[in-house]
Amino acid sequence: MAKSEQKVRDLVAKIRNGELMLPEMQRGYVWKSTDVRNLFDSLYRGYPSGVILAWETDEPVETRGFAVESTTAPTRPLLLLDGQQRLTSLAAVMNGEGVRVKDRKREISLLFNLEHPDELPFTSTEESEDTSGEESEVDRLAESTSRLAFVVKTNRLASQPQWVEVSEIFKMGDSAILKAAGVIDLEDPRYEKYQQRLQKVRAIGDYVYRMDILERTMSYEEVTEIFVRVNSLGVTLRSSDLALAQITARWRGSLQIFQEYQDSVVASGLSIDLSALLRTLVALITGQAKFSTVNSLTVEQLQAGWERTQRAFDFAVNFLKSNLHIDTLSLLSSPYLLTTLAYWADHHDYNISSEDADAFRRWFLNANAKARYAGSAETKLNQDLAVIRRGSGGDELLERLSNDVGRLYFTASELRGRNTSSGAFKTLFMALRHDSAKDWASDLVVAPTHKGKTSKIEYHHIFPKAYLEKVRPDLDRQQINQIGNMAFIGSGTNKKISASAPSEYRTRFAEHHFDAQLIDFSDGKDQPGNYEMFIDRRLELIAKRINKYLGVEAS
Repeated sequence: MAKSEQKVRDLVAKIRNGELMLPEMQRGYVWKSTDVRNLFDSLYRGYPSGVILAWETDEPVETRGFAVESTTAPTRPLLLLDGQQRLTSLAAVMNGEGVRVKDRKREISLLFNLEHPDELPFTSTEESEDTSGEESEVDRLAESTSRLAFVVKTNRLASQPQWVEVSEIFKMGDSAILKAAGVIDLEDPRYEKYQQRLQKVRAIGDYVYRMDILERTMSYEEVTEIFVRVNSLGVTLRSSDLALAQITARWRGSLQIFQEYQDSVVASGLSIDLSALLRTLVALITGQAKFSTVNSLTVEQLQAGWERTQRAFDFAVNFLKSNLHIDTLSLLSSPYLLTTLAYWADHHDYNISSEDADAFRRWFLNANAKARYAGSAETKLNQDLAVIRRGSGGDELLERLSNDVGRLYFTASELRGRNTSSGAFKTLFMALRHDSAKDWASDLVVAPTHKGKTSKIEYHHIFPKAYLEKVRPDLDRQQINQIGNMAFIGSGTNKKISASAPSEYRTRFAEHHFDAQLIDFSDGKDQPGNYEMFIDRRLELIAKRINKYLGVEAS
């Protein structure tokens, strides 16, 4: 195995020139902006940043481009096996361009703090990238970020002279940047400090990565095995990413086939992840949803299984929309539910009675509400697939679910403290939409697919967060953000409410809108001192409505 040393700026240039590309086995770009911020912070401090692994081969290999702009090289490129997330991030920021994620351009903008303290604190991955919160949160964020060297860009920070866009540092000279920061005199005590710090940022381009290059004599299958082992040890890839690498090693060109079908599902309105399709493929071929079985599958099995997968998944999408009235995957607690649905349809050879469909519908909604596949997902999924193989349907699946969770119905105490990611909250949305609950201002029935930013239905606090933090500082985050304090309204309506007290804003909207969303302000429950009483009452109403929607009764 050959070894070389490569500067960051040279690697970035190789990406742009097409001299460095990705083999088909590689996943797409997945880093968050905070991950990029942490990388630049580490390199600025001179910390180690791992090794780059590449493969030089004369073998014809299906390749894919990076998520940043690049051209096609006239010669056979070097193939990158490990380091994609780091190099893509460096290229995006240094060149001042966004990244392509699922055919969308996502901006990655970092700011550098010219006035950071000499002793830098450690950064936190908990820093919020959402700058749409209340003013108090923005103030706290500004205060905490003033101690950092790099932050994810916000308009508020960018307007302050000591913050400079990192991409501009790599494009502009010192004089323009210093002038914008208010330093126009060489005698200014900040001049030398700022200049040294700008040079240190640019020195990130001179950071040297050690690159290990696998020999030309290695086969695609052997390189794939190395890729899987390297990433398994680092736990940097999901099991589905490793399975995809093994599949593409056997079935060349399959990634494009998978992505074309994925695009067709996305075009229908469902933003499905490739991992759900691969999970369904494996389940239909082997009868189990274990990605560990991929290594034993032949090309012929994969190709025949993919034909079944497309038909089964088409059915699952249609059943989801038409029979379950679910038109966005954001309402599902797990994409594994689609694998079970597709497997059920395939096993029945698409000869399904009304009774079978209704029984499976009940199981699906209850499994979604109870977050069936949260924790030990693969084990539970395999159990459900075994039930279907025995010829049983929704009734036995529902019985197994009941045995596993203890009871199907919800209680108010069970809902207390749950947040918006819970299956119960997603089910509440479906129930309220079934009741034709509406946005309080526009009178639009709640739906996740409205066009226009102000009409898009979102969830927002009934007792605004900023308001509660001011008048009820004794409440913790879980008490404020629980589902009992959430309503479904448009972003335009939310702006009208802002941080107003419920007793103030409720007079602007019709009472029946609150009733439709199970909001009871009677007997002083719109007062902050009665917040606990308000939550207790609403959780009772929510539990009752969810149970009715799911067709289960409290005993």
